[in-house]
Amino acid sequence: MASTVEGGDTALLPEFPRGPLDAYRARASFSWKELALFTEGEGMLRFKKTIFSALENDPLFARSPGADLSLEKYRELNFLRCKRIFEYDFLSVEDMFKSPLKVPALIQCLGMYDSSLAAKYLLHSLVFGSAVYSSGSERHLTYIQKIFRMEIFGCFALTELSHGSNTKAIRTTAHYDPATEEFIIHSPDFEAAKFWVGNMGKTATHAVVFAKLCVPGDQCHGLHPFIVQIRDPKTLLPMPGVMVGDIGKKLGQNGLDNGFAMFHKVRVPRQSLLNRMGDVTPEGTYVSPFKDVRQRFGASLGSLSSGRVSIVSLAILNLKLAVAIALRFSATRRQFGPTEEEEIPVLEYPMQQWRLLPYLAAVYALDHFSKSLFLDLVELQRGLASGDRSARQAELGREIHALASASKPLASWTTQQGIQECREACGGHGYLAMNRLGVLRDDNDPNCTYEGDNNILLQQTSNYLLGLLAHQVHVALAAYKWLVCYLLRETYQKLNQEKRSGSSDFEARNKCQVSHGRPLALAFVELTVVQRFHEHVHQPSVPPSLRAVLGRLSALYALWSLSRHAALLYRGGYFSGEQAGEVLESAVLALCSQLKDDAVALVDVIAPPDFVLDSPIGRADGELYKNLWGAVLQESKVLERASWWPEFSVNKPVIGSLKSKL
Repeated sequence: MASTVEGGDTALLPEFPRGPLDAYRARASFSWKELALFTEGEGMLRFKKTIFSALENDPLFARSPGADLSLEKYRELNFLRCKRIFEYDFLSVEDMFKSPLKVPALIQCLGMYDSSLAAKYLLHSLVFGSAVYSSGSERHLTYIQKIFRMEIFGCFALTELSHGSNTKAIRTTAHYDPATEEFIIHSPDFEAAKFWVGNMGKTATHAVVFAKLCVPGDQCHGLHPFIVQIRDPKTLLPMPGVMVGDIGKKLGQNGLDNGFAMFHKVRVPRQSLLNRMGDVTPEGTYVSPFKDVRQRFGASLGSLSSGRVSIVSLAILNLKLAVAIALRFSATRRQFGPTEEEEIPVLEYPMQQWRLLPYLAAVYALDHFSKSLFLDLVELQRGLASGDRSARQAELGREIHALASASKPLASWTTQQGIQECREACGGHGYLAMNRLGVLRDDNDPNCTYEGDNNILLQQTSNYLLGLLAHQVHVALAAYKWLVCYLLRETYQKLNQEKRSGSSDFEARNKCQVSHGRPLALAFVELTVVQRFHEHVHQPSVPPSLRAVLGRLSALYALWSLSRHAALLYRGGYFSGEQAGEVLESAVLALCSQLKDDAVALVDVIAPPDFVLDSPIGRADGELYKNLWGAVLQESKVLERASWWPEFSVNKPVIGSLKSKL
């Protein structure tokens, strides 16, 4: 590793163009190239560079400043781009098994270019594909090849018009007919229409449809997944008995075609049932390798968790982009100073540091956590594929479900708050659409809702933790651990109090959620993120030259996150007096100050190339005003008509210079 850094490997990690950001880069306490290699590894860096270079050199992915595509045109273009990604074959099925972290890496690269493209690719290859792989059996393996050759295009149809989070109330049915060995997929009414399904609106040919499985004798066995063809792959016309369409324009991610579907007694072969968790014999007998219904449900949660784990990665990439834009802007934007003649970068102000640097620390901590959680999910799916039916495997499924259910809210809310802070920290320039912060905000917004409303998901995590308390799992005590223990105890006592007062279990849990279960679930997942990142940055393999900056990032994220629970720490008695709170606040500010000179180099590690970042105020050369002015002129179409203006008539090369940058 050291020789690679010292050698400069300009092909892999080229030097940044000289400019106003040089001063901060020179003051960094570490080599950004060394940190990039430690964080990603040389192989992953080459993988990402291959993807970014392909996008930048392909006319299909050309940026069109000022272009306002129609909804139909945007969705058509996004589908063609998704198809091109498969043609590039960046990631084969074999690579997925050999190097699983390349999966979220590819998703992040695509998402940095356009969230709609990442979502479309993700829903087809990972969510739809993962459901087929992890819930199906050997008879379904032929679908996997068709997925990656794009012979079929898939979607994941769970939610309905009238039900989303409450999956037990899903009303689509799948009645088995032993006479023909077929399942009859049926929507009883419009409220049972599958709804909000990504890729279903215009392009999906097949869907993993969740329906209540019923066998003769009116015996129903709960939700099971089925592969159902909804369109003809050649014509994209609906299949008989299927009514399918697009739900319309959304607040963001409009390159993704979210749709609806209703099924009128659609017959599919018995083999369409994804049968890893349960199957039906030709005669109509239901069989399952899981005798315990709870164990079967726990094992199936891994399949449902893949989408949520992916959303964590999608949210983080949005925060990476926003933080990169805002910090490069802050390092070059000069306002006020110690004298009237001297202005200083706004990054020098403690207020700007306090507003932005905790989110930079959050990017590093959450990014590491998302990778580790993804590897946990891979372990679960490999266990399912190998036929592991152990209690440990089922418990792993429940644990991943709990972590995914809480980390999606944590990542999406942190990103939502962070993008808004970045937008405001860039002043009026942050409000210009061309600088991308508004688009990032809108495209991240659905991460707070789809694959489960954040507040509802937190309740699932708090329920899991209450179950652990019943089994007396030991949790050690230190500030964050104490907080989790305190909230767990308080939630448990509140739950029992409500039950003793006559509330049903359902009513009691709802009454506990706002002030007990919700903060419990958030504190638990924050603790998990803090622990994993702390262990990562303090492992022996960390190069000595990186230990200080990584240690500061870890400490800042932990203390900043903990500071938001100060009221609970006081309420529970862990803090007392003014000093405890003041020490916490002072520590956060001190760490921000210590990281200020490293901020630009830390951004250089996570920021994509300028073509992908696509923000004039966030470009790597730091030429803030030249880049912004050139982009404004190009978007307003006055660049060619500016010859009458003295600056341009005297200095024609300026126009050429601006064009070359754009």
